[in-house]
Amino acid sequence: MIGVGNFKAADCSGVGRRSFLKTAAAIPFTLGSSNQVMEAAQAAQKSGKVKSVILLWLWGGPSHIDTFDPKPDAPMEYRGPFGTIPTKTPGMHFTELMPLMASRSDKYTMIRSMVTTSNDHPTAGTIGLTGFNENAGPVQPNFGSIIAKDQVSTEALPSFFYVGRGIPRDLPRRIEGYGGGTLGKAYDPFLVRADEHGEVSIPQLDLLKGITPKRIQDRQRLLQQLDNAERRLESAGIDEWHRTHQSAYGLLADSKARQAFDLTQESEKVRSRYGQTTFGQGCLLARRLAEARVPYIQVNWSEYVETFSPNCDFGWDTHIFNFELLQDRHCPILDRAYSALIDDLSDRGMLDDTLLIAMGEFGRTPKISNRAAREHHKDCYFSIWAGGGIEPGRVIGESDAKAEHPITRPITPLQVGTTIAELCGIGARKRAEMKVLDGGSVIHELI
Repeated sequence: MIGVGNFKAADCSGVGRRSFLKTAAAIPFTLGSSNQVMEAAQAAQKSGKVKSVILLWLWGGPSHIDTFDPKPDAPMEYRGPFGTIPTKTPGMHFTELMPLMASRSDKYTMIRSMVTTSNDHPTAGTIGLTGFNENAGPVQPNFGSIIAKDQVSTEALPSFFYVGRGIPRDLPRRIEGYGGGTLGKAYDPFLVRADEHGEVSIPQLDLLKGITPKRIQDRQRLLQQLDNAERRLESAGIDEWHRTHQSAYGLLADSKARQAFDLTQESEKVRSRYGQTTFGQGCLLARRLAEARVPYIQVNWSEYVETFSPNCDFGWDTHIFNFELLQDRHCPILDRAYSALIDDLSDRGMLDDTLLIAMGEFGRTPKISNRAAREHHKDCYFSIWAGGGIEPGRVIGESDAKAEHPITRPITPLQVGTTIAELCGIGARKRAEMKVLDGGSVIHELI
């Protein structure tokens, strides 16, 4: 039991009480070390020690039983085809698809008892990113918007970034809780993308044909083009263009801020470690933004949840070919990119004040479907936490023998957001003043 580079114009659309849980591993500890961890966590909360949050948003619902919570003794129609491997955390096993992360489990803590209240992607996405159902009243702010309102980014950089192709969505509709919500659109995320080659694009600049970051030095010509485009922009009915333009232009005109987007400043070895994928290079960009002290960066696995649909970009919604996709594409990409990112943050001494979280909106049905895949499952899934004063090398929570439900205290998205806020120095009084995360409690087992 655990105790106490290059830029180009984008072509994408815009965006209680304390309780101790049973765990899957018995890890030796001393009271002194545990007290030290708690003191460090409390100090982090009081001082707002966490300076940057990186959320890896695994959009589409990753299969927990095929990745981080395998059940090798379950019936075949549950456990699936993958073998299990040990991790550095005694007693904790992953599937064979995650070898790099298994070898680094001493650097992060795994929660296996996440639950949510919806099996619908956009609704569960809003709950996952705000803690509240989008139909329960006014849309509540994204966790990143709350941090952005409380903290001001350095340089000319915005305080809240979305790294990815667009606002997460399924084919019919997007997540409602992607941005400022009741705090206002001023706290919406700023969208930026890194492609598989490490080229960074900024969608706001795509509104003006011919304007690219490469031409940002030509100030006079840029201003002339903006003046000429004003009437066209007004007729197009683009809301808050001036705010988004000022953000895009301001950060690009500032040479220090602009450097954060230049992945060519990284060695080829570093870039290769992350993998030549949009998610991998997006994780590298997130590290650079955190290094520039951007308060909140959300890296989106994909824009669409679907894997095989028009405009799809291979989300985790594996209703078909679940095992093939996880084996050949999704898990190798995540395993490599996450491992590179946590190594990079550790090597650079950034983990003390950078909080790294990985999670999706829900998991997938442990029982294999008649399509030889898995469906949506809101009743049990995972999240992964590292840095920011969190004690690593642990597993919190436990699912039942078939990975269908937690047998320990369930952890909710609202608790996720409240814990993020606490670690960033936004305590209960300040949250009440901001009118955010009402009723939320900290994941005490985590910190």
